Amino acid sequence: MKIHYLQHVPFETPGRILEWAKEHHCTVTATHLYEGEALPKLSAFDWLVVMGGPMNIYEHKKYPWLIKEKQLIKDAIDRGKLVIGLCLGSQLIADVIGGKVVSNNQKEIGWFPVSFSSAVKASPLFSFFPENPVVFQWHGDTFADLPKDAIVIAASRACKNQAFIYKKRVFGFQFHLENTWPIIEALIENCGEEMIKDTFVQSPEEVRSHPEFMLQDNQWMDQFLNMVKIMDEDGSI
Repeated sequence: MKIHYLQHVPFETPGRILEWAKEHHCTVTATHLYEGEALPKLSAFDWLVVMGGPMNIYEHKKYPWLIKEKQLIKDAIDRGKLVIGLCLGSQLIADVIGGKVVSNNQKEIGWFPVSFSSAVKASPLFSFFPENPVVFQWHGDTFADLPKDAIVIAASRACKNQAFIYKKRVFGFQFHLENTWPIIEALIENCGEEMIKDTFVQSPEEVRSHPEFMLQDNQWMDQFLNMVKIMDEDGSI
């Protein structure tokens, strides 16, 4: 299986996804967009993973590569590739399928619970999640007004749109299950000015004080990817 990922800044890597891919003997390639690297042909990958980043999806003048990136994401979806978007990645997917990306009512930074819909909990892709799993958040924008073929499957107190599925093979997650401690430390170093204490914004100390959440999130990332791989191979998604 060939996985390609799109990375927007040096400090937001696929983290645990790379470890999982290595364990499953996947071929992994990448486009580091901030380095001006060329995008791949559709034939070069089976799965496309679109990473997070601090930019807004509409900042085309500042980040001109966003235009071609969006076209690649759209083409991959239209070709029936399996696509996973994380945070900014989910917002880019939402944009290319006809949804909107808007400012959330408040920023959400740190460890917070989400709730999955009862319907999606029946799916083997998500049935292993407990009630109100605690996940890592770092966002100010969110996706909204998704097309009818997209189903919102998770929500939190701060943000009603936390995850969606589009046409069975496209997954958007506003939160991060892939993060590792080096990624979180890099986020604090590069974006820590956003961590102004609020109801849904935790301090660096609070974020660092929960190694158990990181372990759980990475385990759930593995379980999700395991089920996606199985269902992709047997044709059930």
